[in-house]
Amino acid sequence: MSEVQVERRAERNISRLTASTVALVLAGGKGSRLKALTEWRAKPSVPFGGKFRIIDFPLSNCINSGIRRISVITQYKSHSLQRHLQRGWSFLSGQFGEFLEVLPAQQRQGEGWYEGTADAVYQNLDIIRHYDPEYIVILAGDHIYKMDYGKMIAAHVANNADITVGCIPVPLDEASAFGVMAIDNNERIIEFAEKPSSPKTMPGDDTQALASMGIYVFSTKYLRDRLVADAKDSNSTHDFGHDLIPHAIEHANAFAFPFVNASTGGPSYWRDVGTIDAYWEANINLAELEPELDMYDKDWPIWTEQEQLAPAKFAFDDDERRGMAVDSLISGGCLITGSTVRHSVLFSNVRVHSYSVVEDSVILPDVEIRRNCRIKKCVIDKGAIIPEGTIIGENAEDDARRFDISEGGIVLITPEMLGQNLHQV
Repeated sequence: MSEVQVERRAERNISRLTASTVALVLAGGKGSRLKALTEWRAKPSVPFGGKFRIIDFPLSNCINSGIRRISVITQYKSHSLQRHLQRGWSFLSGQFGEFLEVLPAQQRQGEGWYEGTADAVYQNLDIIRHYDPEYIVILAGDHIYKMDYGKMIAAHVANNADITVGCIPVPLDEASAFGVMAIDNNERIIEFAEKPSSPKTMPGDDTQALASMGIYVFSTKYLRDRLVADAKDSNSTHDFGHDLIPHAIEHANAFAFPFVNASTGGPSYWRDVGTIDAYWEANINLAELEPELDMYDKDWPIWTEQEQLAPAKFAFDDDERRGMAVDSLISGGCLITGSTVRHSVLFSNVRVHSYSVVEDSVILPDVEIRRNCRIKKCVIDKGAIIPEGTIIGENAEDDARRFDISEGGIVLITPEMLGQNLHQV
């Protein structure tokens, strides 16, 4: 048998596994570290990358991996998320057994809302049972990355695992925000601690820890039995990281799946954009000549709602009034008239008026920046109108009186901070 035939047979085997898999995307978190960006929306619904939402990345991974049975579990302020899913993800066809459905908190088991990540799945076990999957992939809906889940499911089956946890090295000073694990030479998990104050380092590298990506593959029967038992445990917090994974390490077959770059053998791109600094940095990196995340990859497209927008337009060519953008991402519907944009990301329908300069900034949809403004190192939330002559990012004390400033010095501006109460009841 030729190498090509072997590879095709392997891909076919993986496709059979993904066809018998259901993905559950946990998208109910508030994301409080993003401050005002999640005041009126769930973290997975936050815009990212010029035209996408954060949740588009794990959902696109499912589609590109061949997983076309997807349930999104929501809870916190989910209206904009549900609307995005309805408008942008309705192409899956029930005629072929495909679906993307939303599972809001609805007190299906007992009388409480979701009390933890495991409880969110437990409360929907009756729905999941109807799908009759062999494997269940649990995904966080708020991370940015591209990953073939089929390979992880194949490794899960090869190891005869009950649970497989996706993992990646992270800097030690960031590891306290994650579940941290230790593995043996066979990649079996031997220790796990959820958000430890003193994370254990990786063997041979005291600058990094091995962190959970919030991606789990379960054999369905094991997960169902374990969730039922966990629900009866009054001492449990009903959380995958705090409860189910530690139990699996002691009583079941728990394995790690390192997320590596197939070309380099090193860690692949994965970002938790859970802080303003991380969110700004991940967006701004997309404006680099060679960004770490390739969104132009035709073999792994990122799917999303496609608004019908006019092309971006740049107007005027006078020396002091030139419409231009350099080292930037400019989305559809934008109008750059007599103004300059440098090293920035502009989402859809942004308007920058004459004599204004925008630098090192992330401007979300429908923002209007009026004349003679200077904007630097900012994140401006959707719908804000920046008054004429506004200067932001040059005087930290002045900015702090009006807006939020991150630890890294990024200024967050929302319409409410400008007295524009878009969400007023």
